[in-house]
Amino acid sequence: MNQESKIKIGVMGSAGETSPANDKDVLANKASALGRAIAARKLLLLTGATTGIVYVVGKAAHDAGTFHVGISPAVDGREHVAQYKLPTDACDLLVYTGFGLKGRNVVLVRSCDVVLFIAGAMGSLNEFTIAHDEGKIIGCLTGTGGVADEVDYLLQKFSKDSGARVFQNKNPNKLLEACLGELQNREPSEVV
Repeated sequence: MNQESKIKIGVMGSAGETSPANDKDVLANKASALGRAIAARKLLLLTGATTGIVYVVGKAAHDAGTFHVGISPAVDGREHVAQYKLPTDACDLLVYTGFGLKGRNVVLVRSCDVVLFIAGAMGSLNEFTIAHDEGKIIGCLTGTGGVADEVDYLLQKFSKDSGARVFQNKNPNKLLEACLGELQNREPSEVV
C-alpha cells in the first residue's frame, strides 16, 4: 500500500431529500463524480453510513473499488437498519459506535484526514463545526446547496484560528486536489 492509499477522506452532507433549489440529477451527478474521484486516487472513504447524497457518493466510490468505512450511530447492525433505517450495501466495513447521531459525528470527523462537504443541513453543520474546531482540512463542493455553499458566511461570522483550512470548488477533482495538496504540505505532527 502506498502512502496516499492510507489517506482517510470523509464525506459529509445531506442524508435526506435535497432542497427544491437543487436539481436532483445535477446533484447526483456531482456526488457520483466525487465518489469516482476518491476511488481514482485509491483513498480510504469514511461516511456516516447514511442515506441521501452521501449514500450516492459512497456507493459510487465503493462500486469503483474504494474501501468504504461507514461510521454508524447504532450499537449494532440490527439497530442500524431497524431504528436508524440506514443502508448497509455501500460499505465494506461498518463501525457501530452506539453514540447516536451527534456522537457518531465526532468519531467520524476525528477519524478523517480531510473532510469534504456536499450540500448538507443541520447534521452537516454539526460536522462542519467539529471539523473546523479540530483544525481539519475541509473541502466544500460548491453549487450543491446547504452547508457546502454557506461556508463563506459561516467563516465570516464565526471563524476562529483553529488551524483548519477550508477549500471550495464546484469541480470534485479540483476540490480533492486542493485538499490533498494541503495535506501533503502539513507536517506529520499537524495532521490531526
